[in-house]
Amino acid sequence: MQIDNAMVLAAGLGTRMRPITDTIPKPLVKIAGKPLIDYALDMLKQAGCRRAVVNVHYLAAQMIDHLGRYPGLEILISDETDGLLNSGGGLARGLKLLPSGLVFVMNADLFWIGEPVGQSSNLQKLAGFFDPDTMDMAMLCVRIGDTTGHDGKIDFSLFEDGRLVRYRPGEGEGVVYAGAIVLDASLFADAPGGPFNLNIYFDKAIAAGRLYGMVLDGHWVTAGTPEAIGAAEAAVERYSEKV
Repeated sequence: MQIDNAMVLAAGLGTRMRPITDTIPKPLVKIAGKPLIDYALDMLKQAGCRRAVVNVHYLAAQMIDHLGRYPGLEILISDETDGLLNSGGGLARGLKLLPSGLVFVMNADLFWIGEPVGQSSNLQKLAGFFDPDTMDMAMLCVRIGDTTGHDGKIDFSLFEDGRLVRYRPGEGEGVVYAGAIVLDASLFADAPGGPFNLNIYFDKAIAAGRLYGMVLDGHWVTAGTPEAIGAAEAAVERYSEKV
């Protein structure tokens, strides 16, 4: 299934990354010489996406300048400089800038590496996995052993049929949310106009039995603090050597 549109959540303050983020927004912090957000944008482009909305707030001018020079994607700006809308509110506003239909939703500060060469990408597989008849959202997940920089918290229990619930020890397989979702934009047609957390919609989908997930191929990387950058860069180097 081809998905042409995406929303990248990039408006956070990056407070844990200070003092680096005193002068640069977190999505522009470089890992192995590449801004964090470019990892997400590159993966979207690889999956055949043509258009992405990116929300901005902190040091927005730097973000807008960088995104204006990013090649190969039409990038639209969802401006939150008048006030942060949290993950759910930011997504709801950004989706209004896109055509109706299926979208990728991605975090700007998480990425994965080491996808098998010659196969469909994780995003392409996620798009093919999504079934609008049975799912509100299809979420990309990762096993804790395939992460670098994660705090060790397990987010969800994944069952054999792909259904997700909040983590229950001993039930299903414990997985971490990898920061990518496929959904239909109409899911947020009734969303409130102000700030709210995306977890509200995760829980609605769980209650309806309509939150599903699949485990990514490769290794997932996050860097939440300046001290974590070294480990993230080492992971990128390690997996680059395998290609």
